[in-house]
Amino acid sequence: MPLNQPLLPSMQYDAVIIGAGASGLMCALTAGDRGRKVLVIDHANKIGKKILISGGGRCNYTNMYAEPANYLSKNPHFCKSALSRYTQWDFQALVDKHNIPWHEKTLGQLFCNQQSSDIVEMLVEECRNSGVAVRLKASLSHVKWSEISESFLLETTLGKIHCKSLVVATGGLSFPTMGASGLGYELAEQFGHHLIERQPGLVPFTMDKQWLAHFIELSGVSADVIVSCNGQSFRESVLFTHRGLSGPAILQISSYWRAGNKVSMNWLPGISIEEWLNELRESKPKAEFRSVLSDKLTRRLATALCTFGELKKLTRSGSKPINQFSPPELKRLAESLESWIFMPAGTEGYKKAEVTLGGVATDNISSKTFESQNQSGLYFIGEVLDVTGHLGGFNFQWAWASGYCSGLYI
Repeated sequence: MPLNQPLLPSMQYDAVIIGAGASGLMCALTAGDRGRKVLVIDHANKIGKKILISGGGRCNYTNMYAEPANYLSKNPHFCKSALSRYTQWDFQALVDKHNIPWHEKTLGQLFCNQQSSDIVEMLVEECRNSGVAVRLKASLSHVKWSEISESFLLETTLGKIHCKSLVVATGGLSFPTMGASGLGYELAEQFGHHLIERQPGLVPFTMDKQWLAHFIELSGVSADVIVSCNGQSFRESVLFTHRGLSGPAILQISSYWRAGNKVSMNWLPGISIEEWLNELRESKPKAEFRSVLSDKLTRRLATALCTFGELKKLTRSGSKPINQFSPPELKRLAESLESWIFMPAGTEGYKKAEVTLGGVATDNISSKTFESQNQSGLYFIGEVLDVTGHLGGFNFQWAWASGYCSGLYI
């Protein structure tokens, strides 16, 4: 284990990496392979804690279709260089080298067959083979740059450490119970970087009491939908919860939602709803609307939708027969099912968020090396930066790519 790698008596390293997560470990093993003396420190009690819990314990470690369009940032061009220089296939080659069995789930999402600890053990072994030292339960209290020695002085619970390169791989604010902290943002501000507003991303929505009073009985029910907000749309499943809405479609759109925004849902994606309704006028003229909607959705969901909001008025709580709708009414009904509007009360916050939106602004950071343009030898990688991926392995791919690219230069 790299934990057993002894510390250098001089406590002088080529590079110190703050954070033993995905990006930090990738950076460490890449630099170690180049013969650099590397120390990784983390205040957590385990290596790769977020990797371990990801993908329901199976780790959705990358995506076959990863490309810059899958990322949010104030500067959408920033991620292009790293993603092209270390691709999903490069990481897949590493997985295959370690004989880790894997499978594609849906939409290009690649998972371990067995457990996410396979990925952590792979990274640990690579770090061990390249001579990287890792220390857990190690806290950093102060960082200072010395112009004379052209190095950083770190005051830590391990003692004073000197390094030529300092890599901030501290992650975001999501999962605070697992030790997430704002240390990386504080270091960025210390060295003159500004921060893009941070907020929870890939997070469930909460709904108001009136909405919940009607839909809470559907907790656990899911459906295939298209969800849209602020010009962005995703087709995946939505899941009703006891606090609101979740599921992949909701997590995806939450990254584009801001407080006060309305969200629209298409309950019958992949068909022309108006054409379907007109066909029903011929084939099932006397059928109640609730009954024909139950053919497409579960009966519970169809009933709940028909007894709420505009659909309740349009369909007489679902009891109106198809042949009693006029053509304009059928058109309105189709529009209501295709663009069913709701307004979230908020989100579940960082405790349930998979990522942090925003972070360290990229405008004074090299997209090639990840070095600060304000301070030589200082690097920022992974989630601490203002780069956030979609759900489905994209955030891990950003961690691998930014870690690898910075590891070539520290």
